[in-house]
Amino acid sequence: MKIILGSDHLGFELKEIIKQHIQSKGLEVTDIGVYDKSPVDYPDIGLALAERVSRGDYDRGILICGTGIGMAIVANKVPGVRAAQCHDVYSAERARKSNNAQVMTMGALVVGPELAKKLVDVWLESEFQGGRSLPKVEKIDKIDMKYRK
Repeated sequence: MKIILGSDHLGFELKEIIKQHIQSKGLEVTDIGVYDKSPVDYPDIGLALAERVSRGDYDRGILICGTGIGMAIVANKVPGVRAAQCHDVYSAERARKSNNAQVMTMGALVVGPELAKKLVDVWLESEFQGGRSLPKVEKIDKIDMKYRK
């Protein structure tokens, strides 16, 4: 599994924790920044990550900002990307199993490090189940296709 990780300055510290956590599991992760707490606009990082996921360069992406909301909005603007904001274990699991989200977003001002590690673990271990969710995800994909240029 190819994983890409990015954050704005508010998410920098949590990103570093999550990066180490993923690596400790023997998984490879590409960090696209930020690399310090200097202010940056989250859309720049969110777009760069989502474009790489959309192209198929990475299987999964994790974005972290203050709330996770802005990153989810940005990532979902990129055709082919389904991003889900996750702040609890159930949502992290369903983001994958029901919605086939390839991008997870979290808020560093909302989620502490230990919970964030659990969310990442559940999300990475979960796979899309299809079933009753498949026609819904297919409808999302059709909407996506309608607005592609």
